Amino acid sequence: MPRPLSATINTAALANNLAVARRFAPSAKIWAVVKANAYGHGLARVFPGLRATDGFGLLDLDEAVKLRELGWAGPILLLEGFFRPTDLDLVDRYSLTTALHSDEQLRMLELARLSKPVNIQLKMNSGMNRLGYTPERFQAAWERARAAQGVGQITLMTHFSDADGERGIQAQMAVFERGAQGISGARSLANSAATLWHPASHFDWVRPGIILYGASPSGVHAAIQDTGLQPVMTFSSELIAVQTLAEGQTVGYGSIFAARGPMRIGVVACGYADGYPRLAPEGTPVVVDGVLTRIVGRVSMDMLTVDLTPCPAANVGTRVELWGPALPIDTVASACGTVGYELMCALAPRVPMRAQ
Repeated sequence: MPRPLSATINTAALANNLAVARRFAPSAKIWAVVKANAYGHGLARVFPGLRATDGFGLLDLDEAVKLRELGWAGPILLLEGFFRPTDLDLVDRYSLTTALHSDEQLRMLELARLSKPVNIQLKMNSGMNRLGYTPERFQAAWERARAAQGVGQITLMTHFSDADGERGIQAQMAVFERGAQGISGARSLANSAATLWHPASHFDWVRPGIILYGASPSGVHAAIQDTGLQPVMTFSSELIAVQTLAEGQTVGYGSIFAARGPMRIGVVACGYADGYPRLAPEGTPVVVDGVLTRIVGRVSMDMLTVDLTPCPAANVGTRVELWGPALPIDTVASACGTVGYELMCALAPRVPMRAQ
């Protein structure tokens, strides 16, 4: 028999979240970002809920091919571009758009024998300092790309480092405008946070990612509470055992939790081998039988333990929500010292996942 552990993907919530992104950026087209196997949700599972997008953004060539096989005929953007000349065979065959952020990539494109020009998103490093041309070199890169026989439409692109925080985007916007001054073409700047909170950055294309899955770019659930975004993934399990502890008795490896009095402990079929954070501290929230309670003891490979004091009716077989509609993933992630992105992407292959 399978363990009573599963992740459910809400297709209607995906469609809702895409509509929310469009409502915040009504004049822009949308690249729905589905990198990392759609942030751990599964590319094939999210595709039906995101079909109303204008394009998909991802990293992996195999995932781009999979989108074509699923029936997507619209634009697909490779967010990191390509890495070797042979990649351009697939870029050409499947009519992909590619980011272009270095002279090495540009040289490969200049030398490639293609059946048709490739649309590119020419990336400027406006302050993130990961990928892209410096503002001082951007004009020359654009002129070189424009002259290349294998290049079609050129969109100007950058990525914000602090759109979700106090620093905001103003400094990077100024850098971008300086480096792109006098250059015509569509612009693609806004990530999830800028889509929600910085309308001046929307331009022609926005690139929402985390908000499509119903989590906050800032990692704070309250920041998106009034946006209409809905959680897409529900990670749930059941109690598989109940123990009654006397005062002073401990729970789990390392005996890091000791009962301060008589109490009931529930054992949940979920552990770090399923993708739940091993370092989740005592007090990490969990919902048992519809009631908010907390983790106690150390998360082990296949099990974790919870305090049943607030839910006296809970017993073997009682449903446990690890995150989902009743418990935002951002709240769990914050308690564990991480972000919702990581929890989504860390879900283990052994966890059964289905779309509804």
